[in-house]
Amino acid sequence: MAAPNDTVAEDDALYVLTAVLLTPAQFPTVLGDDYPAACAALAVEPYAEGYGLVLGQDGTGARWTVVVDDVSLVAVAIAAWDCGMEYDLSPDDRSMVCALPGWPLPVAVAAPGVAAPHDPLPDPDDEGTAPAPLSPPDTKSWGPAQRRMGADEIAHRWAAWREQIDDETAFTTPAGSDGAGTGGEPDGQGTGPRAEAVSGAGPRAEPEPHPEVEVEVDVETGPVATDGGEADTASGREAADAPSGAHPGVRRALAEAQAYVDTPPPPGRVRSSFATGDARMLRVDGPGWSLVARTDDIAFVLLDEEPGEVLPVGRGAALPGLLTALDALAVRPA
Repeated sequence: MAAPNDTVAEDDALYVLTAVLLTPAQFPTVLGDDYPAACAALAVEPYAEGYGLVLGQDGTGARWTVVVDDVSLVAVAIAAWDCGMEYDLSPDDRSMVCALPGWPLPVAVAAPGVAAPHDPLPDPDDEGTAPAPLSPPDTKSWGPAQRRMGADEIAHRWAAWREQIDDETAFTTPAGSDGAGTGGEPDGQGTGPRAEAVSGAGPRAEPEPHPEVEVEVDVETGPVATDGGEADTASGREAADAPSGAHPGVRRALAEAQAYVDTPPPPGRVRSSFATGDARMLRVDGPGWSLVARTDDIAFVLLDEEPGEVLPVGRGAALPGLLTALDALAVRPA
């Protein structure tokens, strides 16, 4: 829901359209794998308290992203809009850290009474030193930003994505394995059925919190389930090997996720949020890969080298321990 401010009267006034948080636990993942990387993309310091990003238009219709340090104010506004309530988000000038041209996320609405949204013209006095306008990633291509967007979409619509996985099809133990998922590869890998991507926009249109990225589940090339034995909840140290599967990228992602347990990564690279029941939803990112999982269920891995593919990871005996360990070190929304 857009923020209904008064009609813009001056060119330098900002008509607030929406806002998002930039904190270690919640930040637009299109900006980076972790909180420091997201801050670097906006040229701000990665302060632990975080920021709020206010997206709007000035009196000429130009797009601006205003970074403010009053996180609580922005959080209250977002909560009100999510409940369908009006809230006049008007940050104090003293809370403004910087104003950046453009928007890092797609915004589905525009301010009334001004020109259509467009990037502001560069200031001649800047002599080429002004930052390039922010812009959302192209959802027609595939790269790190699109990979993270895809993982966010799965986390946001977990039930719909989970329904696409037939456990007997996706997680059968291949012939020649040891029955624990530690060896062998699926017969006919890459030739099995594919589940169609779930379509539809998220509950909030401004900004689009999970822009549509074309991804589909590959139920044959994902890791293989193990025999369902007791999880090693202490560390899940075998998770990089036990649900080994056929794809080396998945093995690499699990191994690097396990390394996070021993050497904690930068803030925001492992995030935990609420899920139904007593479970938690995990979002983990690393160089070239993203993982999304429920602590009481399976995981999905997306890779830069596999455009649009979602690779399921069977729960087995070792994955629960890894997820528990990751949840213990993850940052959580306040």
